[in-house]
Amino acid sequence: MKTRRIHTLHRPAVGPARSPRLLFVHGGYATAGCWDAYFLPYFSRRGFDCRALDLAGHGASDGRERLDTFGLDDYVDDVVQVAQGIDQPLILIGHSMGSVVVERALERQPAQAAVLMAPVPPGGILGATMNIAFAQPAFFSEQARATQGEYSEKTLRTIRDVYYSRETKSEDLIRFGRLFQSESRRAILDLTLLAMRIGGRRPKLPVLVVGGEADAVFQPSLLNFTASRWRADESVIPGAGHTLMLDAHWQAAAAKIADWIDAQS
Repeated sequence: MKTRRIHTLHRPAVGPARSPRLLFVHGGYATAGCWDAYFLPYFSRRGFDCRALDLAGHGASDGRERLDTFGLDDYVDDVVQVAQGIDQPLILIGHSMGSVVVERALERQPAQAAVLMAPVPPGGILGATMNIAFAQPAFFSEQARATQGEYSEKTLRTIRDVYYSRETKSEDLIRFGRLFQSESRRAILDLTLLAMRIGGRRPKLPVLVVGGEADAVFQPSLLNFTASRWRADESVIPGAGHTLMLDAHWQAAAAKIADWIDAQS
């Protein structure tokens, strides 16, 4: 396994620390900062020791200059590297692309449980990409503008329609912009060809699959395909969009996850 300098955010438990520890894995086009707006403070206040990592080429981790060379298995290496430096028991929490990374990491890294938020379906992203292209033909150009910090009314409307609930405010979308960046072309290709991969050993452990009722990227009807693979619990957050940790309904998602973790104790 290749080791890199992987930047992590660490938010210790507020008050007496509880078990287990939590490791958050961001999705495509994101950085660890997407967890720090709401989720890390929320879970640390509930007594959990929390960490979130920047995957290779993202945020403050090594590899920004060669982002397109990193694939999903490189990201798995990053998660395993960070997880091995955290005392057990550990729960892995991944969002979107990060859910795929967590699923693969579980083939190598012991964990007490896992949470898969708005997960990429087992068949990959091709269907979702085509659906967005037909429903929101301006999305890809507007997403590129957003990652460069350029926000028109059209950009904000398009980003909200695809990634968030309608209740999410425009000023919040602009504030969140610094938490996102470009994504690796190789990783996007891996996600497109996801159905062709033969997976490794899938461990038996408690898993929660959670999505948003208003998710326009991976509709909630797709959650069952991931949940059935893991014999997982499944939950849909009313009104929430794809970006559950930043959406206007983030607190409902966080409370559902925290309560589920408590129930595993």
